[in-house]
Amino acid sequence: METRVLAPDDEGIGVAADVIRCRGTVAFPTETVYGLGADAFSARAVARVFAAKERPRFDPVIVHVASPEDVGSLWTSVPPLARTLMERFWPGPLTLVLPRRRRVPGIVTAGLPTVAVRMPDHPVALALIRAAERPIAAPSANRFGRLSPTHHDAVVDQLGGRIEAILAGGATPVGIESTVVSLVEDPPLVLRPGGAPWEALREVVPGLRMGAPTGSAASPGTLPRHYVPATPLFLLERGPAPDGSEPLD
Repeated sequence: METRVLAPDDEGIGVAADVIRCRGTVAFPTETVYGLGADAFSARAVARVFAAKERPRFDPVIVHVASPEDVGSLWTSVPPLARTLMERFWPGPLTLVLPRRRRVPGIVTAGLPTVAVRMPDHPVALALIRAAERPIAAPSANRFGRLSPTHHDAVVDQLGGRIEAILAGGATPVGIESTVVSLVEDPPLVLRPGGAPWEALREVVPGLRMGAPTGSAASPGTLPRHYVPATPLFLLERGPAPDGSEPLD
């Protein structure tokens, strides 16, 4: 497969939106990391995302919207606390988890009765979602287990030849994934820490709790083994060098 690298202008976004509408896959920048997107209402399209990433299907993905009004097509209801958090943190690196509507394919949610949704704070991402005229399901645009890409060059390295298109938006400003908060629990639970600060969230939700990682994926990016750098890591103990010289301060 030839992967097209598109400029993030009106023409490139239009081409990328056509790919999404035709159930293809497009990598695009957000304020956090690059996402690999597909039509969130098409199980076949989302399956292509999983195949390109070699991602296990028990790991749910986040659905991206261009407006808070779009969540009505994804969640069964929008409680007042969700509206408050959206007003405070959207667009931005906060993902909210609530019960899903039946039209959301099970592959998006790994069979869970909930779906994770966020509104990205990036002009290219928002323009793509609006042009595609549908929510976009998008995990990070990396091979499963590798570090999430913060530049389109890293996407080309990992997924070139495996997806239809990449919107080349340069470096992402935040560089870490979104914070994921489940509003199903009472009090709400942080399933994954990320770009939305804990202190700011606690101002809105004083009873907010931090979830503990489990063997099952209740949220994207929460598996015990998830991000594995490709570069070898060495742990050095402080002490005399082999030649007997003292360590440098």
